[in-house]
Amino acid sequence: QVQLEESGGGVVQPGGSLRLSCATSSSIFSISRMAWYRRAPGDQRELVAIINGGGSTNYADSVKGRFTISRDNAKNTVYLQMNNLKPEDTAVYYCNMNVPISGTNYWGKGTLVTVSS
Repeated sequence: QVQLEESGGGVVQPGGSLRLSCATSSSIFSISRMAWYRRAPGDQRELVAIINGGGSTNYADSVKGRFTISRDNAKNTVYLQMNNLKPEDTAVYYCNMNVPISGTNYWGKGTLVTVSS
């Protein structure tokens, strides 16, 4: 069973930065598509950023220019660098791993990010 463990959430003031990490012991991390999703209170889960095995990335319009997704295949870890945070970024952030061919999705338990003055 693949396990994903997120870390790095917390409370930050508007304009501040946080870096989320998601680590796994899965041997197929390097070929898997990794993504960050978030769910704000009362809202549906939304896609924040994606990075595929080759390093190509894509972002939600709401975070373009502020968030950066990256991966370190040697450490089986994906990151989300979040800069210029806004109150509307407050949410539980979830790491997702999509395995090629099977299409199986795995999820972390989430890490809470609160942007507040």
